[in-house]
This record gives sequence, C-alpha cells and structure tokens, in this order.
Amino acid sequence: MKELFYGLVLAAGLAVSPALAATPPDTLVIAKQIDDIITLDPAETFELSGGEVVKNVYDQLMGYELEDVKKLVPAAAESFTVSDDGKTLTFKLREGLTFHSGNKLTAEDVAFSLARVIKLNLTPAFILTQLGWTPENVDQLVKPIDERTVSLTITENLAPTFVLNCLTAGVGSIVDKKTAMEHEKNGDFGHEWLKTHDAGSGPYILKSWKANEAVAMEAFPGDRHGAPKLKRVIIRHVPEAAAQRLLLEKGDIDIARNLSPDQIKGLEGNKDVVVEFDPKATVYYMGLNQKNAHLAKPEVRQAIRWLIDYQGMADSFLKGEMKVHQAFWPSGFDSALDETPFHLDVAKAKELLTKAGEADGFDIEIDAGNSSPFPDIAQSIQSTLGQAGIRAKIVSGEAKQVITKYRARNHQIVLLYWAPDYLDPHSNADSFARNPDNSDTAKSKPLAWRNAWEIPDLTKEADAAVRERDPDKRRQMYLDIQTKSRRMAPSSACSSRRSPWAAGQT
Repeated sequence: MKELFYGLVLAAGLAVSPALAATPPDTLVIAKQIDDIITLDPAETFELSGGEVVKNVYDQLMGYELEDVKKLVPAAAESFTVSDDGKTLTFKLREGLTFHSGNKLTAEDVAFSLARVIKLNLTPAFILTQLGWTPENVDQLVKPIDERTVSLTITENLAPTFVLNCLTAGVGSIVDKKTAMEHEKNGDFGHEWLKTHDAGSGPYILKSWKANEAVAMEAFPGDRHGAPKLKRVIIRHVPEAAAQRLLLEKGDIDIARNLSPDQIKGLEGNKDVVVEFDPKATVYYMGLNQKNAHLAKPEVRQAIRWLIDYQGMADSFLKGEMKVHQAFWPSGFDSALDETPFHLDVAKAKELLTKAGEADGFDIEIDAGNSSPFPDIAQSIQSTLGQAGIRAKIVSGEAKQVITKYRARNHQIVLLYWAPDYLDPHSNADSFARNPDNSDTAKSKPLAWRNAWEIPDLTKEADAAVRERDPDKRRQMYLDIQTKSRRMAPSSACSSRRSPWAAGQT
C-alpha cells in the first residue's frame, strides 16, 4: 500500500487514504488542476497548488499535527521560548537537519530565509511584515545566536500564538542560503532561479515543474521524519474532470483531485475506486470592485447577496463538493461564524436595487476560471443576477489570468477562492477585513485592497483582535468582525470547499 506524501491540503484538513493503481508501486501519480502555479519560490508562492508543492519541498520552524490540524507544534524547531513581554521568541533547531543539497541546516539559514522574504517583498511578504519587520531592521531583529539557535524579535504587541502561526506559512520556509546565493542575480537572493528549482529540506526534492503540464518530486532520504516510502510523486495538470476520471479508470493515475459530482456518480459500483469527501479550509467567494460605481453602493452589494442560489448550487452541480458558508473564516476552526442568513430572494434584491437607484439593473462582468467548478458557479450566478435585471457577462480564463487581473484591481466582479496561510482567524481577517492603505501604490495589498474597499474602522478592529491575548475575548472579536464584514463587505462568501477525490486501489 502506498504512503501518501505530506501536503498542504493535509494541513488544511484533507485526509487522503493510500491508493494503488497500475502505476509503479513506489510512485504516486495525481491528476489535478495546477494552472494556478506561478512560481515555486516560497518567498513568492501564494496559490493553492504551489503552496502544496512548497510544503512538501521545504520545512518551517513550526507546523501542525496532521491528525489534529488545530494543534500547533515545533517542526524544524525542536523547542522555543517566549520572553515575558511576548516580543522575543527563541527557537532551538533539531539536531542533524540537512538540505537536499547536503548542506547543513543552521540558524543562519533560518535568519536568511525570513529576512529574504522581507527584502524581496513579494505578494505573501505581508504575513511576516505584520510582525514589524522591514528591510531596514530585519537583520537586527532576526538573527542567529549559535548554529542551532535563532532569535526573532517583533516590534508589535501581538499574541505569541499568532506569531507562531505565521511561521507555519509558506513564507516561513527555510531556504538553503548557500544554494540560493550561488544562483543570485542582481541582488535577487536567488529568486529567479528558485521559481523553478529547489533549495529546501522537506520530505520531497523538486525535480521539475513545467507550467500547465506537471510537477515531479522525489523522496529525500535525509528528511527529519525518515525517508518517505513513496519514491516519486507526480502531479499532472488535468483540468477536466472527465479526463481525470478516464485516467483513473485506466490506471494511469492513482488519485483524481477535481472530480465533479456527475463524474463521481459515474464511478458508483466501481470496486477498484474509492471515493471520499473531506473538508478543506478553502472558501469560494465573489469579489466586487468598489471602483465600479454600481458596486460601490451598499444596497447593490446587499442585493447581490440575495441574488445567489447558495443552497440550489450546493444541492445540484456542487453536491458533495461544497457546503453553504457565508463568512470569511472556514467552518470547523476556532472562531468560525457558521450562520447562513442569506438565500435567493429576488423580491428583496429588487427592493434594494430600487433604493440604490438601480431599478433598471446594469451591465457587469464576472471574471471566472475556465475549469470546474467556476464555469457552472458563474453561470448560476449570472442567471440569478439576471432575475433582478443585473446583466452579467462571464469573462472566462485560466486561473493565473484571473488572479493577475484581480491583483491589479482591473476586475468588476471576480469569482475566486481563498485558503488561510496559517490556522489563525487573523489569516483571513487580515485580507477580507483589513485595508490599511487603499491607494493604488499601497505596499500591503490584501483582498479588501484588491476590491478597493476602504475600511479604517474595521481595520482598527482587526488590528485590536490580533493583539488580544485573552482567547475568549479574541474569539468574540473575530466573530464580530465576520458579522460586520458579511453585512458590508464587497466580498461575498458563497461556499466552503469539500474535497472530492477518488483513488484507484487493489
């Protein structure tokens, strides 16, 4: 029986059983949509598929128990201490850690890796800059004490647990300093090279990534968990559910990760295939650009919330794939808001549109990915918006095209997904309910910024919640923030992902 490779999806709550098909017994072949991979440099990776690869190739100071993802534990670190004022965290590394290159993993590599993120200042850098680190001060605040000890000092009053959670993110990955700097060009800390190469110490070595084709990894015998039993893992880009099913039934792949309900139904009775549905921390949502005069009206945003057939989608073409969820923090985690007050109510939506001076409706574009489940979700929303006179045109494209347009604030409505970078509610609050600078030249660009949503008061509430050390008070603060965000925000959570996958077996 094959051993499943360690993945980000597991850390997010997806438990996958071993599988065996006609592929070699020491190789796991997965079919999955991976066109969202833009880079595999952990200082830049911020997409789901790329994050999964990074978690297999790199190690971090802190991690989660796979059997209980709410349990935060040391990873590359053996132990840690927190100063009385909560601002200095000192980590002791495990003994004998090595990179894939054979180089020894030391505290200097840890300090280099975290400082590298700050100095490059790429998309996910905000996860660490929120600790008060800047290109000017990071070398003084993040420094090795000896070969196995590293000290991290933060400048903000933050809950220590929050800081530890941040270090589990992909940007907390430990990079081989020697290898990275051997490939440095023009002061980029090896960034261009690391987009497609490996300088990690995780259980798998990145052998190759070909965009829109495949990712190939090999087991690292020196992994701190011991050599993985699976010698090779290949993730093939197969965007169509029907093609994934065919490959699975032929034995050409071991696991299909993006099966649609109709494909799953077609597998009923196949004794060689196991189908499971497991919860994930991914939230699917609509983002409404506040630069658009129609969408900037609060009544219009409210109307759109009443023009989505949440349950209808969950009971039909998304059956088994998603559940209705209407808050930014995923169900199943501490501080989750599970109430779902919105449902399809065209009459109420029309009243709100009339109040907004939009009784005749308006034309709008919806950017959506061209692979499942986005086309079906977009068409459902297009249909129900139309019932109130909102004439939506669907603009379909590859995931990376949609994301690139969204990051530039050039969308009108976008249909996308979001998953937390670490299992602390601030991970999502920081993006959905916080926007410290709404200017086009802002350094911090969370989802609220992408949608041009200026929210100084809610930003202050999110800032206060991340500093609160009392767990009960902190939990209530995040529940309150989600309630306000759900009522006012230009991002409307539609559903929470369940991962349907099928594995061939013998």
